[in-house]
Amino acid sequence: MADDPNEAATPRPTQREAQEALEKQVAQLKREINKINRTLAERAEEVVEEARGWYDSAADGAGRTAQVLRSGAQSVSGAVQDNPGTVSTAFILGAAMGLLLGVALNASGSSRDRWFSK
Repeated sequence: MADDPNEAATPRPTQREAQEALEKQVAQLKREINKINRTLAERAEEVVEEARGWYDSAADGAGRTAQVLRSGAQSVSGAVQDNPGTVSTAFILGAAMGLLLGVALNASGSSRDRWFSK
């Protein structure tokens, strides 16, 4: 088999040359992995900054909404404290209207207990 022309044409690398070639490939892969790690770190920083911006804007909006609700509640509370008779009269009238509406709706139905049968 030593007479095979293909074997003679392709010189076989020595073990040392193969090891050096492998070490070069490993070093190149390490450089590429470091490059990828740096890119990922940069993108992670960008994402963190963007998320921080979203959080800050949401927190500002929630703070403004809480202020508006607080001032609305204070104005309603002030109106109730200034006019307790008016507020209680409005509640009593609302309850009476609800009662009358319930009685009218019940009287118009044919079956007294129709909501039980469903």
